[in-house]
Amino acid sequence: MKIAIISDIHGNMEAFEQVLADIDNLNIDRIISLGDNIGYGPEPEQVLQVIRDRNVPSVQGNHELAIAEPKYLSWFNIAARQSLKATVAFLSDQSIDFIDGLKSHLVSHGCRFVHGFPPDSPLIYLFQVSEGKARKAIEALPERLCFIGHTHTLDFVSYDGQRIEFDYLNEGMNYLEANRKYIISAGSVGQPRDGNNKSKYVIWDPSTDTVEVRFVEYDISTVVQKIQAAGLPQEHADRLWCNPILT
Repeated sequence: MKIAIISDIHGNMEAFEQVLADIDNLNIDRIISLGDNIGYGPEPEQVLQVIRDRNVPSVQGNHELAIAEPKYLSWFNIAARQSLKATVAFLSDQSIDFIDGLKSHLVSHGCRFVHGFPPDSPLIYLFQVSEGKARKAIEALPERLCFIGHTHTLDFVSYDGQRIEFDYLNEGMNYLEANRKYIISAGSVGQPRDGNNKSKYVIWDPSTDTVEVRFVEYDISTVVQKIQAAGLPQEHADRLWCNPILT
């Protein structure tokens, strides 16, 4: 069993299509999305159509939360709010219904999937969490593994019952330790913020206890042009070249 875990597509169809092409060339059994399929990017409707057509389970990201419950728009900065308000106009009724039905977390194959931070927050960033809070959260997890998104970076927390460690995932194969619990951030398909502008996603193989990080190239210039044509904030286009601004 190999599971491709994607996160933070953010309406970027060029990136999403290339990631799916990469997945389809591999022996992947399932795809799971960690949310923020929409927001920032120019083609949220097209992204959600593909997710529905391919029956990709998804959790609720903070951008989906703001569509489902507009009171959360105040959580975002001005440019992100502008983008989300425009995003609503791009979405079909079917996509709105899909967003309204998303859950805060999924549990599958003995693993937890959540957008922000376990057990079920779409809003909390991993980098905001103190060592003490991370320890409590990972100790409380019924599952050994939890995959998260939200930061757009490839980070992880591991815990052996005594020591907690923060580190980064490397491109390629990463081997987990059987005696440790993990919270693993899966990077971003549509808007990486780790200094490298390629799309990122991970493949989890429970049978080998590994997490493989995949880097995928896509046509950034085309997405930039689409963002500009859609009248979305220019900073969302600029970020695709990997300006690591966090909001």
